[in-house]
Amino acid sequence: MFGDTKIKEKLGIDKFMKLINKYSPEQIECTSHTFFRLSQKQREIFTCEKLRKILLKMKPFLVGIQYNKNYAIFYKYQDKILRMMLGINYRKVNIVTFYFIKEWQIPKI
Repeated sequence: MFGDTKIKEKLGIDKFMKLINKYSPEQIECTSHTFFRLSQKQREIFTCEKLRKILLKMKPFLVGIQYNKNYAIFYKYQDKILRMMLGINYRKVNIVTFYFIKEWQIPKI
């Protein structure tokens, strides 16, 4: 199981933006797993609506496809780095989870 979240392939930013913009906000869903890493205070700040806006409006600096076929998207968010994992199929986008990482944790792909 270890290594499934390792990135196997880099995806172009513009290609990803074109893909994600095919989906409406209603087709982008959060699961119970999306927020499991967060404290209650963080859950009040980072709602599903806020994550949708980040996904649809902000341009990531790195996008990769993981061995488990989920997408890993990296954003500069305020003074932090946000890593978001997505499951994408032809009908919808599931925000699997997200969390903040340190600069040294950005994958070298």
